[in-house]
Amino acid sequence: MAHPSDHRLCSPRFVRCGLILLLLFLVGFIGRLWHLDEDSNAQASCPSCDCDCSSDIGSIPLDMLLLMALFKLSDYALCEIVPQALPSLRLSPDNVFVTRYCGKNGPETNEEMRKDAISLLAEELSLQKDVADDNLQRTKALITGAKKTSSHYQKEAEKCNAGMETCEEAREKAEAGLIEECKLSALWEKRAHEHGWKGERRVYQ
Repeated sequence: MAHPSDHRLCSPRFVRCGLILLLLFLVGFIGRLWHLDEDSNAQASCPSCDCDCSSDIGSIPLDMLLLMALFKLSDYALCEIVPQALPSLRLSPDNVFVTRYCGKNGPETNEEMRKDAISLLAEELSLQKDVADDNLQRTKALITGAKKTSSHYQKEAEKCNAGMETCEEAREKAEAGLIEECKLSALWEKRAHEHGWKGERRVYQ
C-alpha cells in the first residue's frame, strides 16, 4: 500500500509546477548567456578610443558643449559625436547620434573643428578691431578739440599781450608829456615872478 506523501509527490499538478520552474530557469539562463556573448562581441568589435577628449575641451565647438550640458554626455560620448549630424539633432537624448570612432582622428571632424576655431578667432579679431577703431576715433576727436581750444586761448593771449604793449607805450608817452608840461609850467611861473607876480611858488618835478 502506497504512502499518501508518495501520491502527493507524483501528482500531475506537482509535476507541472516543477516543469514550469525548470523551463523558466532554462530560459533565464540561456538569455543571460546570450546577453553576455553579445556584450563580449560588441566590446571585441569596437576599437578603443585613444584620444584624450578632456585635454581638447577648449577646441570643442559650442554646440557640442551645449549637447554635453543638456544630455550629460560623458567625455567619451562627446568625443564620438558626429559633427555633421549636429544641425539635424533634436533636443532629445534619444536622437543623439554617436559613432564608434574617436572624433579627433577623423579628417572631416578635424577640418570642421578647425573651421569653427578659425571662424571664432576671426570674429574675435573683428570685434577687437572695431573696438580699437572706435577708441582711435574718440582719441582723434579729443585731440582735435584740444588743438582748437589751445589755438583759441593762444590767440586770446596774443591779443592781451598786444594790448599790454599798447598800454605801456601810451603810459610812457603820457609820462613824457607830463614831464614836458611840468617844465613849461615851472618856466612860466619863474617868468611871472620876475615880472612882479606875488603868487605862491609851486614846485614842479
